[in-house]
Amino acid sequence: MEQTAENERTYKILVVDDEPDVEPLVLQRMRRRIRSGRYTFVFAQNGVEALERLQNDGTIDMVVSDINMPQMDGLTLLQQIPNVDPDIRAVIISAYGDMKNIRTAMNRGAFDFVTKPIDFEDLEVTIERTLGHIAQWREALSSRDKLVALQNELDVARNMQQSILPTAFPKGDDFEIYGSMEPARSVGGDFFDVVHLDHERVGVAIADVSGKGVPAALFMMSSRTLLKGSAIGNPEPADVLREVNDLLTQDNDAAMFVTVFYAVYDPYTGRFTYANGGHNAPLLVKANGERSLLPLTAGLALAIVPDMEFQQDSIVLSPGDTVVLYTDGVNEAMNRDHEEFGNDRLLEIFAGKPPESATEANDLTFDAVAAFVAGAAQSDDITCLVVHRKGANS
Repeated sequence: MEQTAENERTYKILVVDDEPDVEPLVLQRMRRRIRSGRYTFVFAQNGVEALERLQNDGTIDMVVSDINMPQMDGLTLLQQIPNVDPDIRAVIISAYGDMKNIRTAMNRGAFDFVTKPIDFEDLEVTIERTLGHIAQWREALSSRDKLVALQNELDVARNMQQSILPTAFPKGDDFEIYGSMEPARSVGGDFFDVVHLDHERVGVAIADVSGKGVPAALFMMSSRTLLKGSAIGNPEPADVLREVNDLLTQDNDAAMFVTVFYAVYDPYTGRFTYANGGHNAPLLVKANGERSLLPLTAGLALAIVPDMEFQQDSIVLSPGDTVVLYTDGVNEAMNRDHEEFGNDRLLEIFAGKPPESATEANDLTFDAVAAFVAGAAQSDDITCLVVHRKGANS
């Protein structure tokens, strides 16, 4: 009941931007959400004015702020927000590909970012993801007095993990993408993401962070933010992993790391260009029923070695072909006899009948793993992300 009430409440969003046309544009483009009672907006033209509003209005839930503004810029404002209310979440508006400011914003507590010129569909998705995180965070905080310290940490980490996963997936007349995750009881750091790129291309990523609990969840969120920003600014997957690796190795005192598989799919040509950073080889299921693991490109997990170069490769998906990305929670899932699911069983999932959609491939994978483990508790998240090029019968 508490979660339902949280989802039905009106959220107040403070938009901070010195451009005079931002306020009427936001009110016009977000009018359906405003009329439905989901959002209410207040505005400020610089960080000083925004800080004053936050101090005088305790009902503001989140902040959407530009970076470059007079009197007090957005990065300085980010530093001040926790002093007013540490539970307020901020989304930063950044120049296209401005990784330096994006990283600074992330280090100062930004939850996410959007780029200029603002794509209002992307802004709404980002706002909803942020509000979902706020709801999960509040639910965790309301329960903390009822939980022992360890259980509270795991719940917070699990909610943080779930809050950043995509819930809507791109699809077209000739392709479909779908993914899902089943978190383990002992929270790890799996995540996947889908990034809309120029020329209708789509970036897809799946990753697994080392460690457990809140530290892994926080490192996961940092990795996902950097990956998204780099993907927008770099057309080549190898360059994306190189840039993210260089950023993650800075100030990595906890010595954490993340395995990442990142690819760019071009729906017009069917070309699937990918680079790997120490992650599992995806499964390729051809329309004719052939099944194989994609040849991996060279590359260690990210955040271990600075200045590392990554390689990339590409394949062309024919109509009816499917690529299944997954984390080691799939192939290393164990039954009660401590036997692993393994790659051979993964290959056998689609023996005799290639999937006709990304959703079907995802569901078949989860069903096969669930049947194998037969209720045995798992120590790692089970995560899949599927790219399917539709065939004539799809």
